[in-house]
Amino acid sequence: MSTTNKIGLGGSCHWCTEAIFQSLKGVLHVSQGWISSDDNPAIFCEAVVVEFDPARISPKALIEIHLHAHTCTSEHSMRAQYRSAVYTFNDEQLSSAKQAIERLQADFDRRIITEVVPFGMFKLNDEKYLNYYLKNPEKPFCKTFIDSKLKILLRRFSGIVVDSQSDLISKSCPI
Repeated sequence: MSTTNKIGLGGSCHWCTEAIFQSLKGVLHVSQGWISSDDNPAIFCEAVVVEFDPARISPKALIEIHLHAHTCTSEHSMRAQYRSAVYTFNDEQLSSAKQAIERLQADFDRRIITEVVPFGMFKLNDEKYLNYYLKNPEKPFCKTFIDSKLKILLRRFSGIVVDSQSDLISKSCPI
């Protein structure tokens, strides 16, 4: 069975999540919007679908970055909109994602609440909100919320950040 080269990730604002995954080597495309899962098809949460080249970046690396880029250990009042989840496209990916999260638990003091669930449906955001950070790096939302997540990305995962993005992030949000 071949592994699909897509994975869904949710847990934070989709503008933030989009900016993070657009910054990575091996990521081919990021679609930003709302995802539902097969286990709860009526509920759509802010998330992204990441298309990637597994020869350049592994699903485990994508999951690790995802866990470190949002509050994956905390239940909060906005969890209904920002479900902490990995949305998988086949059984093999579902099993691998669960194993990756189990191994990554050692990185965190509290229990990871991120769910691994089968992908259901995706609704793309309005065109005006796509590539939000790349179009609006100086907007207050970007400066307040996205820059801090990109700083984490540069500190922890600088080796897999696209060089042009690394320069942009460094100028926008110096460490």
